[in-house]
Amino acid sequence: MFNRRAFTASVLAAIPAAGLMGTVAFAQDMREITFVQPSPSAINSFPVFVAIGEGYFEEEGLKVTVEAINGSGAVLQALSAGQAEFGRPGPGPLIAARSRGVDAVHIYNVAARSNFGVAVQEESEIQSVEELKGKVIGTGTADGAEVGFARNVMSSVGMTAGEDFEFLTVGDGGPATAAFLNGEIDAYSASTADTAILNQRGMPVRDITPAEFGRFFGNGIATMADTIANDRELVEGWSRAFARGHAFALDDANREAVLKHLADGNPQEGEDKEFQSALFDAVRSKTIPTDEAEHPGWYPAEVWQEWQDALVAGGEISAPLDDLGAAWTNEFAASGNEAVQ
Repeated sequence: MFNRRAFTASVLAAIPAAGLMGTVAFAQDMREITFVQPSPSAINSFPVFVAIGEGYFEEEGLKVTVEAINGSGAVLQALSAGQAEFGRPGPGPLIAARSRGVDAVHIYNVAARSNFGVAVQEESEIQSVEELKGKVIGTGTADGAEVGFARNVMSSVGMTAGEDFEFLTVGDGGPATAAFLNGEIDAYSASTADTAILNQRGMPVRDITPAEFGRFFGNGIATMADTIANDRELVEGWSRAFARGHAFALDDANREAVLKHLADGNPQEGEDKEFQSALFDAVRSKTIPTDEAEHPGWYPAEVWQEWQDALVAGGEISAPLDDLGAAWTNEFAASGNEAVQ
């Protein structure tokens, strides 16, 4: 399943010299778990890498391995197959998966503010999404969160994929740049990171997404309902460590340490320090809770309803879920934030 590099927290490096037997015994007590993310970027999952680097997961008895796979659909497949305990899928793919019987649950709203947008080249004559009728919208993956987001945007102006416009999976970074240059796509459904990379690669783009979609939260932390029911201590421990990592990264006093942890997680992202810093700022800004949020990681029920309505209108699911409320919970984000002191 896994086809990209993995980053594993080293527990031994953080253990004081206490003799070989003590070290081995400590290591044996650690529980090894896997977190799957929909792209190789450490910055997009920064609370995880910060919690690893600061030792928060170790304090919960967890040794976390991070695996990068291709898109939210693959993340949900890994969770449902028992190949990972936690992942970071988008809300649209999670609702769609639940409509197929995959009992996955979002437990922390990471991208509390929309981290997606429909972008066009800076010099394009297209000024609004209404002007994309008959056009091609590129996406990074075939079934990722950016696809669901773009469906929502286009359905809001009465357009349906395959009838009024087309999706084309082109990848991200260089392939997306090439797709623009070759005229294969007229617009691109991009994450904050995707947009930053395109601009950095000399492909200036601008966002034409209607302002009202800024409240559509993006990818969050998910696990399976069975894990919550049968392994509650694990979910609580993960949530405490994750919330602490998020809080640490939001404090500018910790910036240097945070960027080091992210470079450890993805050395390629850390090669260009200026770009890494700018991308981190852009991604981090989307994780700051909205004014209505009760705490970091909090989910608004009404936006879940809007996500579902858009998926039904766009034909991505045939009917509303029997129990949309089972797709998410604020319980563990709340308890996690209680550990942030």
